[in-house]
Amino acid sequence: MYGQPIIVLNQNTKRESGKKVQFGNINAGKAIADVIRTCLGPRSMLKMLMDPMGGIVMTNDGNAILREINVQHPAAKSFIEVARTQDEEVGDGTTSVIILGGEMLSVAGPFLEQQMHPTVIISAFRLALEDILEILKKKISTYVDVSNRDEMLKILKSSVGTKFISKWSDLACNIALEATKTVALEENGRKEIDIKRYAKVEKIPGGTIEESEVLKGVMINKDVVHPKMKRRLENPRILLLDCNLEYKKGESQTNIEISKEEDFSKILRMEEDFIEKMCKEVISVKPDLVITEKGISDLAQHYLIKAGITCIRRVRKSDNNRIARACGATVVNRTDEIREDDIGTECGLFEVKKFGDEYFTFLTECKNPKACTILLRGASKDILNEVERNLQDAMNVARNVMQDPYLVPGGGAAEMALAQELNEKAKSITGVHQWPYRAVARALEVIPRTLIQNCGASTIRTLTALRAKHAQSDCVSWGVNGENGNIVDMKDYGVWEAYSVKAQTYKTAIETAILLLRIDDIVSGTKKQLEALSAPAGGAAAPQAQPAGPED
Repeated sequence: MYGQPIIVLNQNTKRESGKKVQFGNINAGKAIADVIRTCLGPRSMLKMLMDPMGGIVMTNDGNAILREINVQHPAAKSFIEVARTQDEEVGDGTTSVIILGGEMLSVAGPFLEQQMHPTVIISAFRLALEDILEILKKKISTYVDVSNRDEMLKILKSSVGTKFISKWSDLACNIALEATKTVALEENGRKEIDIKRYAKVEKIPGGTIEESEVLKGVMINKDVVHPKMKRRLENPRILLLDCNLEYKKGESQTNIEISKEEDFSKILRMEEDFIEKMCKEVISVKPDLVITEKGISDLAQHYLIKAGITCIRRVRKSDNNRIARACGATVVNRTDEIREDDIGTECGLFEVKKFGDEYFTFLTECKNPKACTILLRGASKDILNEVERNLQDAMNVARNVMQDPYLVPGGGAAEMALAQELNEKAKSITGVHQWPYRAVARALEVIPRTLIQNCGASTIRTLTALRAKHAQSDCVSWGVNGENGNIVDMKDYGVWEAYSVKAQTYKTAIETAILLLRIDDIVSGTKKQLEALSAPAGGAAAPQAQPAGPED
């Protein structure tokens, strides 16, 4: 055989292949799922994590936990990536996706032991995924009216109910819904809901969680630049700038040679005239409040105070964009280009308040704000961080439902209904494919099973009763009450989840299991790399691969 490269493994390269790797991957997936398992449902436990800097994170959010965990196994790393994908895509269901993915790998194990080829298992999993998505959309999901506030709050409650913030679930749901509705924007039939950019969460330690609120406007951690400036203005005219109100310094070092003494004062005068000209251009449009992303010199402050204008400097660009959306202003780059329609007039109240030792600027009572700030109060930084993570999940759920207004019953009801349907469908599948197909149905039951385990009820008895219930017709919405482990009808209990979150969970979990089952070889060349680099030229390491000669 000619032209076939032989892999020459040197001492730096470690290679494992075949069944050993496949079972290693399955065990890695199961290990990650076991870490997260207790974080599912309303009776979930929190994990306490220490980051390398010595900071502490307390959370039950799947993605936040896995982000802090340090793992070496490549399959475990790809699992952690799955939680991140889920968080970026739909913002909720990070715990479910890991548990489900781990279970999918777990049910594939026995088939590999029985010498079934991975591609057979994979094709059965693919078929099951297609059927799951079809059944979920056509038979299980129901349409929801997005304008019905009570319905929306029910959906958010099922997301918030499993989190640390569940004690204040009414407050949290109202905050999340209010913030999401504020930033929703419709243009040419396209709906844009950008929570990340325009719904900013500001955390101020102190006070109680009940004092948290959504501001009808924006709050920034800044004070006015001069003590004589007004700290409260009603219906202010707001000008937003993206330039310095000070003399422009050269990009590089600039030297000026002066021959006469008067020239020095002339140069100083030119600087002052330049600043005065900029200030006059600003004052000419009669703003009450000037906010700039850059600096304001003392001389500029003097001119602006004389004109009765309040100033705030060095505001973040993202904050400036939020203020522009809230009060209808346009960010201007040069003072000589300011026009009347660049001024924002939709803000009802500007005031500076003091919390603890810091001053905060509030621009509130906006007429039609398309950006908002969520003000969070709480006992400590750790609590505030966890409340922020929980709120982000709730806002993402609200956004998902607004963009795709379909719901599925929560509490493991959707999983049990799917498992029942798949078991029925498996009877019509011929050949060896039907066994892995049935295994997917069995794996789906991990969600209701974990919910039952986490609240300390009898797993086998409850799960058997739930299976029997789903075997009857029209019992699609029966699931587990995560508080006490009883089986209830989710329509009456009022736990609903967004269809898009569920669909994404199944897609991500099954596709990850498929990806890891396809791996049969792990080659790592990371060991002793430094030694190889520092070795003398004569003792160079053996090459990684070399073309083969004729076979002996």
